Formats: sequence, C-alpha cells, structure tokens
Amino acid sequence: MNYHMMAYILGNILRVEGLFLTVPALLAVYYGEKEALFAFVLTICATILIGTILAKAEPKNKRIYGREGFVIVALAWIIMSFFGAMPFYFSGAIEGAVNCFFETVSGFTTTGASILTQIEGLPMSILFWRSFTHWIGGMGILVFMLAIMPAVDERSMHLMRAEAPGPVVSKLVPKVKSTAKLLYGIYVILTLVEVILLFAGGMPLFDSVVNAFSTAGTGGFAIKNASIAAYETPYFEYVITIFMFLFSVNFNLYYLLLIKDAKNAFRNEELRYYLIIILSAIAIITVNILNLYPTLESAFRHAAFQVLAIISTTGFATANFDAWPELSKSLLVILMIVGACGGSTGGGIKISRLIILLKMAGREVRHIIHPRSVNIIKLDDHKVDEEIIRGVAGFIIVYLFLLFGSFLLISLDNFDFTTSITSVLTCLGNVGPGLSMVGPVENYSFFSDFSKLILCFDMLLGRLEIFPIVMLFAPSVWRRSYM
Repeated sequence: MNYHMMAYILGNILRVEGLFLTVPALLAVYYGEKEALFAFVLTICATILIGTILAKAEPKNKRIYGREGFVIVALAWIIMSFFGAMPFYFSGAIEGAVNCFFETVSGFTTTGASILTQIEGLPMSILFWRSFTHWIGGMGILVFMLAIMPAVDERSMHLMRAEAPGPVVSKLVPKVKSTAKLLYGIYVILTLVEVILLFAGGMPLFDSVVNAFSTAGTGGFAIKNASIAAYETPYFEYVITIFMFLFSVNFNLYYLLLIKDAKNAFRNEELRYYLIIILSAIAIITVNILNLYPTLESAFRHAAFQVLAIISTTGFATANFDAWPELSKSLLVILMIVGACGGSTGGGIKISRLIILLKMAGREVRHIIHPRSVNIIKLDDHKVDEEIIRGVAGFIIVYLFLLFGSFLLISLDNFDFTTSITSVLTCLGNVGPGLSMVGPVENYSFFSDFSKLILCFDMLLGRLEIFPIVMLFAPSVWRRSYM
C-alpha cells in the first residue's frame, strides 16, 4: 500500500474542497449572512490546513494500483462528507452532528434524502452549498482531481474505475487526464445550458443555478419545501425532465456525438433498453393516473417527470406519487432499483448490469438445452469479458446481502415495512424519496441516529458501487504487500 501517495491525494482533495467552499462563502458575504460566513471560513481554514499537512511533500513513488485506487476513493468521500458537514453544524442551520453528516453524505452521493423539515428558511449560502455538493459529487471529486493534478499517470485510471458508476469504465481518449477533462467539459456545458434555459423561462438566477446543480448531479435537493412543484410552471418541469434524462445517459455517447459518430451513439444497446423502459413506464403510469388530473397533458407531464426523476435517481417531485394507485407506485419502486445508465451521474443497479444479467440467464438456458454449445455474451456487438460478468454477478449478490442487512438494522426503529424497505432501497440506489413515511413530501428526520448512520453507509455504498467501501474493512488491503 502506497500510504504516501494516498495521503498526498487526500490532502489535495481537501484543498480542492476548501476551494469549492469559497463560492458559498462569497455568497454569504453578498447576502450578509454572518453566522454562515463564519462557518464557511472556519471550514475553509480547517480543510486547507489539514490538506496542506497531508500533501506537504510530493511522494517519489506515485504508483497507484487497484487496491490503492479503491481505498483512496472510499476514504476521500468519507473525509469530504465529514468536512462538508461543518458549515451546516457551525452555522446552526442543521441541528445535531449526525443530521449534518447525513445531509452532506446525501448531497455528495447525489441521493437527495433530507432530514430537513423546513428548507426555505435556511441561509442562501447554505442552500447553495447543499445543492453544490450534488454538482461536485455527480461527476466525482476524483475525476476532477485527475483533470487538474499534475502528478497523474496512466495508473490513475484505477481512481476513475473506483469512482465512476457502471460495470465498465474506459478511457475516451488515450490519456487519463484528457479523459477526465473531457468528461468535466461535457458536464459543465450541459449544466450551463440548463441554467440558461431555466433562467430564460423566468426562474430566478439563484434558483436556476441550484436546481441545475441538483439536476446535473441527479441529486434532487430542492430549495423549496414543495420541490419543483412550487414553481407551478410546466415549462420548468419539461426542461428539468429533459435534463434528468440527459444527465442519466452514458457520457461516452456525448463523446461519440462530438467526434461525429452519431450512428454508434444511437445504436447503443444500453440506451435502447433505457428508452424502452422509460417510455413504457410513462405510458403505463399516464393511463393509471389519468383520473387524478384534469387533462391528458397534465397526467403525462407528471408521469414523465416522476419516471425520469426516479429512474435517473434525481428524486425531484412535482406530485405526491405516494398517493398514486398501487400499480404506479410499484413501477416507481422497480425503477428505483433499476437506475440509470452506466457512465452517467445517476445511481441504481444500472441498465448495463441488468442487460448483462439477462444475457447471462439466456446463456444458462441455452447451455442447458445445448450442453456443448459455446455461448458468448455481447454488448454492442463486443464480447463482454468473463471478468466483467463475474463482477456483475458479484455486485448483485453483495447488493442483496447489504439490502437485506440494512433493512433488518433499520427495522429496529420499528416503522412500517414500506418505510423501512424503501428508505434502504432509495439510499442504496441514491434516489432520495421512497414511499410511506419517506415519501416525496416527507423526510428522514424521524429516524434514530443509528439508522441515519446506516443509511449514510448505504448512500456511500450506492454511489461508489459497493466495493470501494467494503474494501475498507478487508485487513489484507491495508498490508504493505500481499501475502
């Protein structure tokens, strides 16, 4: 284990977080929010001081292998969440250290689950930082570091693989640094376009920015108690619906469009399945809730918004879907599990994993019928390596164990089955709202501190795709060399 390089990267991450914190600090000055300003300044000083101590000397050995990559990513997200919670705690905007940590983990992991009962009374700078954590966490702080750090070599791909969502992570261009810059460039441009469209439609500039941050990170923190429904403007709902889709699609496809390879982009198998699932769900739910709305357009609009909000794992709300018919609610729960595309900012199991699982099942059936046949699993006409197939199977097995284990621990709070199971599902899938007591018009404040920490653990597991967090508890990972 290369501890010096680990400390160097973690130190730089803290310094970058301190840099990010200066933005809400300046907003606190602009809005005259003294308590918030003090909290931000104190946090900035702490992050930069500790970051500088950790990164005081550039290590001679800059090699990063698989286990270092996973451990660095896991520790980075925990440390970022700890320091990111400080402004909430020191400003008094959120009471209790566990509540502050929960809100920050939910922000960085782009889950959007909240313990806040009143949002609109918070300082503007605090609201900005809350949504800004979504934007930072959406693409990933390590990807940002790879884009700006001078000490980056090709082994740093292990960092990107550990942080990027989905079963396969590949370089878009030969160099890791260039890939990271390209990903962030696409991310920034899409965010800016959404801000412009929302602002052009009459949404205040501050609201446009923070709502774009939450959409880009597919997080769902809103600055209104009624979420997006508070604006009561179909134009905003349609714009956000479209961008929830755009940010939940594999960013590799945008690269293909940039190099004018639209044919391969639109032939993408994952995208095809994703569109079929979305359009089918919208159609079924629209028909199912038609009697609840005055027109077909309004039923379609609410169905489309909530389907995209859930499958993209953004978690915004324009309606209390917990009051919808059982068929619609059941479909939305399934979409919570399914999630977005690999290589996007969305969460969930991912469409690409489900496609591979379906093809694995088909292969087994064919093998039973024709024992001597050779069946190869392909995705986009390319052979899927057995290593990736094993990884997908392992991911699903561990996912189910963690789901059931977390559910049993949450059940100690003695809430109803729907509340307990959907709270775990939405946190593991980084969705946010669930059903019953954690529905779209409710929050997570009623859980015990123990359950909130379990849900924080689930959110981190979901965002980092389980294994980086699990590896922290493997003793062999921390040895200097494998035995």
